[in-house]
Amino acid sequence: MSRIPITNSTGASLGEMDIADDLLVLRRGQQALKDVIVAHRAGLRAGTASTLTKGEVAGSNRKPWAQKGLGRARAGYRQSPIWRGGGVVFGPKPRSYRKGVNRKVAQLAFRRALSEKVAGKAVRVMDELTMADAKTKTLLAILKAQNISGHVLIILEKTDQKVRLAARNLSQVEVAMARDVHAYQLFRYPMLVATKAAMVVLENRLKPAKAGA
Repeated sequence: MSRIPITNSTGASLGEMDIADDLLVLRRGQQALKDVIVAHRAGLRAGTASTLTKGEVAGSNRKPWAQKGLGRARAGYRQSPIWRGGGVVFGPKPRSYRKGVNRKVAQLAFRRALSEKVAGKAVRVMDELTMADAKTKTLLAILKAQNISGHVLIILEKTDQKVRLAARNLSQVEVAMARDVHAYQLFRYPMLVATKAAMVVLENRLKPAKAGA
């Protein structure tokens, strides 16, 4: 049984939350996690790089000089790839880098990523995360009370506009919903802070999918 301490916004202990060890996936799923991360990062690529082929470079087909008699190398057109300003051979064109991932592979990757965080004591649970205002310094004070600094992923059970506004000025902090958080986010951030309600949702997502689901 993995025990995760529960605290309030001031850092005071409110007990522990138990995660059954049989829910943790630590002996498999490493390749699935890698595949999901590679696919996610590939999907972030814009794929807008574009070069001109010799047929797309502006210019006429007139020879720049006579074929013979000048002692110079033959040249057929100024769009030649061997000339500066000419076309590019096999250059990049706009394309999609998207990679498909099987749904079961994505589920396994999520379970592996979250299991590693739980087993590595990299998860903090708060009874609730409520803010009187949407100020960044208020959120920083709450994180400081949890002895948390650096990059952190805050996981909520439902959208909280004040938390989102307070976190948007912090490049090292990201806010996600428990139902939507994916394996790449879990892998990217060294520390997770989840509300108790959000942790219940994550625990349910740790459970293996039913046959036929």
